[in-house]
Amino acid sequence: MPITNARRTVPLRPRRSVVASLAASVVLLAGTSCSGGTVTESAGTRLSSEGATSSPTGADMAARLDAAVRQVMSTTGVPGVIVGLWMPGQPGYARAFGVADKRTGEPMATDMHMRIGSETKTFTVTGILQLVDQGELGLDDPVSRYVPGVPEGDRITLRDLARMQSGLFDYTKDPDFDAAVEENPERVFTAQELLDYSFRHPLDFTPGTQLVYCDTNTVLLGQVLEKVSGQSIADYLREHVLDPLGMDQTLYPANAQIPAPYAHGYTTQTKDGTETDATHWSPSDANAAGAMISTLGDLRVWAPVVATGTPLITPSTQKQRLQTATSPDFPGAGYGLGLFTADGWVGHNGSIPGYQSLTLYLPSQKATMVVLLNSDTPYKGTDPSTLFGTAVTSVATPGHVFRLGPETSASPSAG
Repeated sequence: MPITNARRTVPLRPRRSVVASLAASVVLLAGTSCSGGTVTESAGTRLSSEGATSSPTGADMAARLDAAVRQVMSTTGVPGVIVGLWMPGQPGYARAFGVADKRTGEPMATDMHMRIGSETKTFTVTGILQLVDQGELGLDDPVSRYVPGVPEGDRITLRDLARMQSGLFDYTKDPDFDAAVEENPERVFTAQELLDYSFRHPLDFTPGTQLVYCDTNTVLLGQVLEKVSGQSIADYLREHVLDPLGMDQTLYPANAQIPAPYAHGYTTQTKDGTETDATHWSPSDANAAGAMISTLGDLRVWAPVVATGTPLITPSTQKQRLQTATSPDFPGAGYGLGLFTADGWVGHNGSIPGYQSLTLYLPSQKATMVVLLNSDTPYKGTDPSTLFGTAVTSVATPGHVFRLGPETSASPSAG
């Protein structure tokens, strides 16, 4: 989920993002300073900062956004970031800063593929909601109807899973899971192997009584989606979600490969804290909760779909999707069915070793923001994606400044 740092203690390989873990749930890298880094603009070309011309949203606004992004990069040490902002009545802002490959110095570019971590949850839950609309399943069905062996499966509903209220133990917190990933980051896990790490533990709380971010929930929903649809999750999402929207640069990968062009992802979430290139680590341990890959252009399309449901989800089902649960650890934020709301923005963030992302839509202003970066290292306990989101919205939508978790000095003021 990354709402804030997916995990409280930031163990070996955090897989969340929506608020660090909404109690550690909603769920930056020492290295290249970006104050003088490369800037590229969208349009299929890659331009140096000297060659880039002007502001898509007006010279003053673009200059302020550029400065805000560079400030966060300089403070956190994130190697590279792609930022997009689109608002009615204004040309779009789509720029890339810093480097995609620290070894070669290749500049970041706006057409690069990136791993999006827990934003995958928005796709998995969308598939479930489509099946609800088709009458194939119900949100209040017990998960035991579809997947055997789930602890207290007769009491846990699909709604509980989608809204992070099941009480199931998060498999990413199992010490044997962490040891297995540490031993071999390229290991390929099956969904059942991940669920087995969870199911060996009792429930953390009575289903429906609390909100605690947990990747086990969405892995289970992926299993439900496959059983009911009769398709693999990759095939289902391609046919029923991605193709109808023309999102041909987004995929649920079959292996650890990532389509070109792509940015290398860097992590310090290793046992000894050493910075590592995690680009080709297996995403299988994130499964339906965090394995997907996308681009700035595709996520621009996706943001309003998640927030409004159109054209994939009926209005009545989308209304249920937007009914949120809350946690006292994150005042002002709520978690719905595979999405969160915060400061008027609706969407999700993501974190997977080497990468973070943030894709949001502001219904009141019909504004879309997408942030993609090639680091997952927290800055003073806060996800760098959140810091970029706060910086951009402080400039562009000062009445709706996006925040998740504690504020830090890495984010500039609206001025």
